[in-house]
Amino acid sequence: MSIIDAILLAVLQGLTEFLPISSSGHLVLAQHLLDLNSYDMISFDVFVHFGTLISVFVIFRKDIVEIIKAFVKASVSIKITQEYKSNEYFRQGVAILIGSIPAAVIGIFFREAIEATFKDPKLAAVNLVITGLILFLTRLAKPTEGKQVGIISAFVIGIAQAVAILPGISRSGTTISAAIYLKIPPVKAARFSFLLSLPVIAGAALLEGYRLFENNSDIGLMPILVGTIVAAIAGYFAIKILLRITEKGKFRWFAFYCLILGIIGIIFIG
Repeated sequence: MSIIDAILLAVLQGLTEFLPISSSGHLVLAQHLLDLNSYDMISFDVFVHFGTLISVFVIFRKDIVEIIKAFVKASVSIKITQEYKSNEYFRQGVAILIGSIPAAVIGIFFREAIEATFKDPKLAAVNLVITGLILFLTRLAKPTEGKQVGIISAFVIGIAQAVAILPGISRSGTTISAAIYLKIPPVKAARFSFLLSLPVIAGAALLEGYRLFENNSDIGLMPILVGTIVAAIAGYFAIKILLRITEKGKFRWFAFYCLILGIIGIIFIG
């Protein structure tokens, strides 16, 4: 992989990771067009995901610090139930942990089967259509002002995140949509979706990082390093854009893009 290829794919990843249009679907299609369909591309995909993880840390650093402080306080005081009732950040942290369980289980026990799907651009195109339908149907949901993400809703949103491991199924799209279906206001749904990405992407990056150095990947360290940095920058702007669009109630507009791209992919990919 050349540096130019790495930059192009990283920009694509950074912009599409948080916009609800499936970064994995775009990467699979782009790799197909650039003839980069090697097994080692899985490692590159995970590291550019790690780049977008950095952008989440930058934008939500205050929330992350408060969540960590809340967990430390609960651990020291051993008053977990009391902290859960009184501390919003502690509740949010618990919701993130619970929401991360489904994707972690799927990623660990079905890893090889999932990796095989990344070699099928036709499947990614079909899943983009599915993503479009999921986004479009949020227009039927009726969010309730003030509703928070609880334990049950966090697990349901986590299941949506686990499904989004498949290429073409947008992680942000399905998790935000699931939250909206559960009557959580769109802006809160988007913020929770971004924070929910932290454990899963970090875990995948660590796992793939170990495999990368263990197996001496052919991609090379420089494309991975450049791709990670570029993805972080692009991801930062993507988060800002999506938060603004969500505030204006235009979230479902992304459905049309996914539907069109998916249909084009189905028609033209052999």
